Amino acid sequence: MLQFIPWLLSFVIPFLAVLTVIVFVHEMGHYLVARWNGIAIHTFSVGFGPELWGRYDRNGTRWRISAIPLGGYVRFVGDMNAASLPDPASAEAIDPALQPFLFVNKNVWQRISVVLAGPVANVILTFVILYVLLLGYGRYTIPPVIGSVVPQSVAEAAGFEAGDRILSVDGYEVRGFEDFQRLVATSPARNVDVILDRNGRTEELAIVPEAVEVKDRFGNNQRIGRIGVSRDVENTDITLYRPNAIEAFGMTFEEIHFIVNRTGAFLGDFFVGRGDVEQLGGPVKVAKVSGEVASLGIIALINLTALLSLNIGIFNLLPVPMLDGGHLVYYLFEAIRGRPLSQRVQEAGFRIGFALVLALMVFTLFNDTLFAYLRSVA
Repeated sequence: MLQFIPWLLSFVIPFLAVLTVIVFVHEMGHYLVARWNGIAIHTFSVGFGPELWGRYDRNGTRWRISAIPLGGYVRFVGDMNAASLPDPASAEAIDPALQPFLFVNKNVWQRISVVLAGPVANVILTFVILYVLLLGYGRYTIPPVIGSVVPQSVAEAAGFEAGDRILSVDGYEVRGFEDFQRLVATSPARNVDVILDRNGRTEELAIVPEAVEVKDRFGNNQRIGRIGVSRDVENTDITLYRPNAIEAFGMTFEEIHFIVNRTGAFLGDFFVGRGDVEQLGGPVKVAKVSGEVASLGIIALINLTALLSLNIGIFNLLPVPMLDGGHLVYYLFEAIRGRPLSQRVQEAGFRIGFALVLALMVFTLFNDTLFAYLRSVA
């Protein structure tokens, strides 16, 4: 029993804290835009399943905390379920005075705005966190100058030389050597374009970083890109860079673009056979990572919250019925056709979407536990 307490404090609580914040912000995005559009809201829930706590507000919305803290939902009056699938029979039976306030009776662009609001709220949360941390703490950096090139490496074959100053990678400005390392590390076995300054001349080199397996500080396997360059670091090389408010704004947008780009590239690898299944993670892996990052301090955990918030926002935009992206597909079809898809088609799509999401959850859960077991017996 006593062994359970450290596990609870180290993994479960940080994971639930991060997930609860992300889910609350996501659902609050749906809620606020729905209220602005005059939509009657039945329930705002953090979590699924049986209610642990709840109360009604003056607008008749039930605010609740549910027993299974792995998501949440906003349910509108007249919906069939928590996934906002309309229920025509229920909607017709509702008091005529409430009809103008039903989600299903709003125009298609209002419904689209409500659906988009959740993922947009996640992006805003990510932006705010990264922007505040950048303004408040700045960033330590070292000059992006190559110190040495490993013989017979990818870098040597591509033409890199000691003393080259890296200017950009794939269009991303390189402000420090750590930027160059990260941009290369997140591009295993993918084409990368590097612009550098060599003795006052600008040159462009194309490379394909070698994909290698390394262990992070917690012993987790990571698949990264490596080209074979290094730089000796003196204390005098390290500087604290503090951007002003306007520059930090642009740097934060660039960081979000980088995360979205690399996430898309990571997912794209699986379609061309370069993906590493072990890198996929579900609730177990996220809980483990949350616990490991929490051990590094509150700032690291807040950074993880920003990263997960953005990724959950992206995931919800996938065109899968049951997710926000699936609803958007329905409504875009309606906007083009001038009438909604039939109830039968929407329900069929919902069932398919539910099966896909459930299958993904089961797969990632199995994947998490399988590789955890293999590592434990290795």
